[in-house]
Amino acid sequence: MKIDPTSKADLSAQIAKAIRDAIVSGALIVDERLPSEAELSEQFEVSRATVREALKRLAAQSLIRTQRGAFGGAFVNRLSFEEAYCQQITTSTLLLSMNAVSFETACEARFALERACAPLAATRRTPDHLATMRAEISRQSQPGLGDESWCASDVAFHRALVDGAGNAVLSYQLAGAVEAMQPLMNMITFTARSREHIIALHTKIADFCDAGEGHAIDQTLEELAAYTLKLGQEMADKKAAR
Repeated sequence: MKIDPTSKADLSAQIAKAIRDAIVSGALIVDERLPSEAELSEQFEVSRATVREALKRLAAQSLIRTQRGAFGGAFVNRLSFEEAYCQQITTSTLLLSMNAVSFETACEARFALERACAPLAATRRTPDHLATMRAEISRQSQPGLGDESWCASDVAFHRALVDGAGNAVLSYQLAGAVEAMQPLMNMITFTARSREHIIALHTKIADFCDAGEGHAIDQTLEELAAYTLKLGQEMADKKAAR
């Protein structure tokens, strides 16, 4: 593992990248103990404070964990899908909140990814996934349900559809799309959307999922995507006209 001391890049960031690259390449394996701060300081010819900052960066990415005691130190972490899932949501939320991604781009990506789950969900969904979707449709139909609660139910419905595909990688990829992008779309379109229309589409999706009709799920998601984009454009036009 090496760094370039003449580079303008932060030294702690360089060290973190060098260690991260070693983990990704397999040079450092899961549960392996990293060299001590003193050893890393000597290896990279930097202060221990710089090494400590690099280790904090890696811990923040869940790439390493630290243990106290005589047999403690920093160890290569076994990153789980659950941990990565939360990081994906956080990163996507930050990108969207900082306007780094447009509504149209987010909407296109979110539905393209979810539609990839349609054929799998049609054949792999469990009774629990269907029960969750039905329960959320019932919740969405409650009179007087607040906007925040309705949005949370909307997210839960689509989360059940995605998880019904039974593919951990797709669930991870959709974490940002559903838990981050979907709330953004709800926030932008909630004043203009028809809950009844969305509930009708959700009901069709659940029915098709129950019947194992993946193509029909895909078509309904495409219809929902077109409706969402239409609402987003209408809201943008109203804002521009002010």
